[in-house]
Amino acid sequence: MLKGFKDFLLRGNVIDLAVAVVMGTAFVAIVTAFTSGIVNPLLAVFGGSNEMGLGVQLVADKPATFIEIGPIITAFINFLMIAVILYFVLVLPATMAKKRFSKEDEKLSDSEVLIEIRDLLAQQGNTSNGKHGMLTEPSASDGEHKH
Repeated sequence: MLKGFKDFLLRGNVIDLAVAVVMGTAFVAIVTAFTSGIVNPLLAVFGGSNEMGLGVQLVADKPATFIEIGPIITAFINFLMIAVILYFVLVLPATMAKKRFSKEDEKLSDSEVLIEIRDLLAQQGNTSNGKHGMLTEPSASDGEHKH
């Protein structure tokens, strides 16, 4: 049981996932600091003289009915910035490196593999004595055609 757990932990996907979580957490902290320090004050400008910020008051005398739009915009900006940073800092370079340094041939579809096998078998049949009737068309020398 411990060997299986060790194999699971040392599998490349688990390590990649752990690195992605740590990097994502670090980027979240940076982006949150940016939005709280820069974006939120800019959104407060659009809130006008309302001390609650950017939003809509449903009932004039009840502050609990205030719908805040600023935090929704901030969360959306956070998400976009984190997605862009992770894509351009981690995903794109990793994909480019994998394409550049990968030694694997292109993946063939099932039908392409079958076509290659058929062609190889046909070549092999043609180079031998020609008695492999399953792969090649019967010729006039293989048998007489009766009318």
